Amino acid sequence: MRLARIAACASTAMLLALTSCATAPGATSAPTVTPAPELTVTPIPPTPEELRRERAVELVEGWSIRERAASVIMATAPTTDPAVAAAFVQQFGLGGFIVMSPNVSGDPTQLTELTAALVSDPELPPLIAIDQEGGTVSRLPWDPFPGADTLKGVDPAETAAAFAGRSALLREAGVNVNFGIVADVAPDPQSFIYSRQLGVGFEDAAARVTAAVSGEQEMPGLSSTLKHFPGHGAAPGDSHAGVPTTELSKETWRSTHALPFAAGIEAGARLLMFGHLAYHAVDPTPASLSPTWHAVARDDLGFTGVIVSDDLGMLLDSGLAEYSDLTTVTISALSAGTDLALLVRGSDPTSVAAVIDGIVAAVDTGTLAPERLYDAAIRVAMLRLELAS
Repeated sequence: MRLARIAACASTAMLLALTSCATAPGATSAPTVTPAPELTVTPIPPTPEELRRERAVELVEGWSIRERAASVIMATAPTTDPAVAAAFVQQFGLGGFIVMSPNVSGDPTQLTELTAALVSDPELPPLIAIDQEGGTVSRLPWDPFPGADTLKGVDPAETAAAFAGRSALLREAGVNVNFGIVADVAPDPQSFIYSRQLGVGFEDAAARVTAAVSGEQEMPGLSSTLKHFPGHGAAPGDSHAGVPTTELSKETWRSTHALPFAAGIEAGARLLMFGHLAYHAVDPTPASLSPTWHAVARDDLGFTGVIVSDDLGMLLDSGLAEYSDLTTVTISALSAGTDLALLVRGSDPTSVAAVIDGIVAAVDTGTLAPERLYDAAIRVAMLRLELAS
């Protein structure tokens, strides 16, 4: 008992000592903690591309399915009259117009007036395209700059200079897209594409394709196009009269015919034109209608711009029954991943209206996924906004 009382007294004394230490005069109190100042985070401003996408989404979400369908069509009308050409584009709300030989009288002023009439909304101008390669394929008789027929085999710097000069000429004419850079490489000089290709070998062509894109896109307001993906050189024959085919494997293609396209994409080309040719080892369907080849362009080569078909009217001349209807092939191209459907052969108000009607019906029935049309319309609208700035 006594020991227990001693222990209890000791504990009490210790507690009192500790308490008195905590309250004793002159004792040091706990330091005051000053709150850390709040950090000011400066928001990162959106990039021009992010702003364009935001605006494109706003526009496209306000459009009907019919308006979206029209926005992914580029067509043409055989006229030199600015009023007629403008009425053709504006009655449908087309996303683009391609200038062909019947639109060019030979007078630069006439073409400038025609292209100016196509623009009803300067914030969202239509894509006004032309096949101005120079040399073999030339729509403008006043273009003095050399084409691939003379540029292949010379220093790539001369290619850059030629395409820079040509781009200035096109901008003066009111054109904002050139379907002018051939990335195909055909080893056979007898091929229909040989005189139009920029090099005699894959790396040789890749260097000049890079130079052409760099030179052409020095001019603000003009976008370059690479054609004809995945490359006519491997497939003998002319896609204007059939569907050229090849058994070349994807692996071999990647180390050969893909090189000029990859180089042009790396250089910043905004558009990639798909050709009507079939690599049977990859997909027996023509590339322009092939989801597989569209995935290759996006996933393997990293292309993020606008995929445009070659003239879908060309497929009607293939002699193949499955490609005999313009509306059907247009829907197939869009379903495969095309963003901009090009219609030249047979393009007129009746055929264009039928194609637009067909796209709307395909969305209604589920043949064409509405999100695929939406995505295509966004990409095309973004490019149109970029070319307006």
